[in-house]
Amino acid sequence: MHIQHLYHSYLNMKYNRALPLLETRPFEYALCEDGGAELFFTDHPEETFAEWLSELQPRDPNYVANPDWKPMLHEQFAQLDVYEELILYYLLYTINATTSIASLNPYNAMNDFMKNYAFFQLNPLTGISRLSDEQKGQLREFFFFFYLYAHPVNEETLYAFSFKGHTLVHNKTNIEVERYISAFHDHCIHNFADFEDRLSILPSNIKACKQLTLELLRSIEGHAPKLTMPPEEGIETILRLINDVDEMLRMHSENNAELFAVMRDFMENNPGASTPYSEHCFRILLQNYVSYILFFNFDAIRDLVKYFKDDPLWGKTIINHMFTDAILIQKIMRQLRIDLAFYPEVTALFEEQARQIYL
Repeated sequence: MHIQHLYHSYLNMKYNRALPLLETRPFEYALCEDGGAELFFTDHPEETFAEWLSELQPRDPNYVANPDWKPMLHEQFAQLDVYEELILYYLLYTINATTSIASLNPYNAMNDFMKNYAFFQLNPLTGISRLSDEQKGQLREFFFFFYLYAHPVNEETLYAFSFKGHTLVHNKTNIEVERYISAFHDHCIHNFADFEDRLSILPSNIKACKQLTLELLRSIEGHAPKLTMPPEEGIETILRLINDVDEMLRMHSENNAELFAVMRDFMENNPGASTPYSEHCFRILLQNYVSYILFFNFDAIRDLVKYFKDDPLWGKTIINHMFTDAILIQKIMRQLRIDLAFYPEVTALFEEQARQIYL
């Protein structure tokens, strides 16, 4: 299965684009009773890719005074204990749940957006030529933090992993996540009789899960082919800038007004007529401005506000999207020790939600 096909099917289903789903066998998307959607096994429609391994979740040693059992993969990874085994399970579950489409509500909408956004940004980082290796490394850790944070995971899992180059590694044991994922699935396949009464799928399905989980991981690590957002009429320029971060950086560097005009044109040309997908793409563009420009030069936000001084409604809309669609900018401000008191032209545009968060 081509991960690009899967990602397009995910977006088509998530944003009700009414387009034919692409070939994703041995999985296929289907709606759930709660209004969300999941990636189901085509030959086991009662089970989903995200949930198949929930029956294999390790016992939680944090509720036992002296845990006296060994991790399932103790022979393959002698350095692994039962506490770290549970953390690796949480990561594996988080990766698989990337394919889930949640039924949104005011409490989960921001996290849903941030996890999907972070996953999409991790994929092309390696190929961005206008950023130094150091900058790409900083962004890789930044996006991966939000990928986990927005799932959400517990604090132990949130800080348990880091990148060595482009390889995701479990810090305490130095186990490469790709090796662990392969070993986990291989163990389940080779010892299927031990798990058969708990699982509703077959070894062949577990093999397919291994392949897809590894594809998702390689996308996170930047080893997979570049993902792109699918086309939609009327937002061609936005999609070009989303799918080619180098082009957005070039445009901002050479003539930032050209980039700001793209933002303005979307709002002027789509009042009340935009689709859920086009709105999502617009929000991605604004968060890309946060992640790739303000991350390294927060003062650039003054140019944005200045450009929209004669269109205060559009300026207010953009600023509030940047500050409230996600909290990426909040973490950037903390890292850079930015005090918004020195940016009154920005805070003057805040609406109630932004004021509650930042002021």
